[in-house]
Amino acid sequence: MTEKTTKNRTLLWVFIAFILGFAMPVCSCLGISTMTFWQFGKMFESNVPELSIGTGDAVAVISLNGTITSSAQIYAGMQGITPASVNNLLEQAAANDDVKAVVLQVNSPGGSVVASDEIYHALLDFEKPIVISMGETAASGGYYIACGADYVIAHPDTLTGSIGVISQFLVFEELMEKYGVEAEIITSGDNKAIGTPYQKMSAEEREIMESIINEAYENFISIIAEARDLPLDEVRTLADGRIYTGRQAFELGLVDALGLQDAAIGKAAELGGIEGEPRIINLGVTPSLMDLLYSYQASQSLSLREIIDFAQTPLLMFR
Repeated sequence: MTEKTTKNRTLLWVFIAFILGFAMPVCSCLGISTMTFWQFGKMFESNVPELSIGTGDAVAVISLNGTITSSAQIYAGMQGITPASVNNLLEQAAANDDVKAVVLQVNSPGGSVVASDEIYHALLDFEKPIVISMGETAASGGYYIACGADYVIAHPDTLTGSIGVISQFLVFEELMEKYGVEAEIITSGDNKAIGTPYQKMSAEEREIMESIINEAYENFISIIAEARDLPLDEVRTLADGRIYTGRQAFELGLVDALGLQDAAIGKAAELGGIEGEPRIINLGVTPSLMDLLYSYQASQSLSLREIIDFAQTPLLMFR
């Protein structure tokens, strides 16, 4: 091997070491940092409240988008609606004396039974008039929370309804048998492992879950019957889980009117006793740094362990 060849190989190894040991890690870090800041910026931008300049009687507009959850970290990377965020926004509207009424823009497929009920009661307890403006979807839990408002306006092509309760479980039993994997389950009672993904439900376990779902369902239709002033049996007929367009919902008495956001703002101004053109105040929640960090972390791929943990957690959903 010549001296020139040795020198060239040495330079080649130095170059490779530089690429592997410095350039690639730095570029990788820069790429991750860029993606991180882009993600944070996108999330922050979508939640910054739009301030209204001026004085005078106003209508506050609040947008509620996404799945309804008890915790913002339940659904990875998805914007959601939580009781805490709704309460925060309603408190802002209540504290502003210029705000005479609120328009809630709802675009949601539904979600948690408990979270939906908490938001519904928050709307009931709010002292200023609330008008719901339904977006593309206000179904199941999205419709449930609408029952807490004073007036409901749907776009003619809104998808709403889907009145019912669902609880779903993954079952890995056959997959485990295929690969020779067994699960030992030790419980203090026959029904303690209800909903586990490692074995199919027994007839007794299914009966228990159905009774719980039916109880939540009866509460749902009772709330609708009261809010819409409809006979309970009529609501039960409508509440078979199907979705309705805004037009169909209006004809069935599930919403008060059809229209766009301007119509909702006009109705809110009327209910709030505002004369003339109302001032509009857009309210939003600015996420904290920890919210951003949690949301970014949640947006990464779920591990198998996280999927299994989620699969064996029984949840009641208006969805």
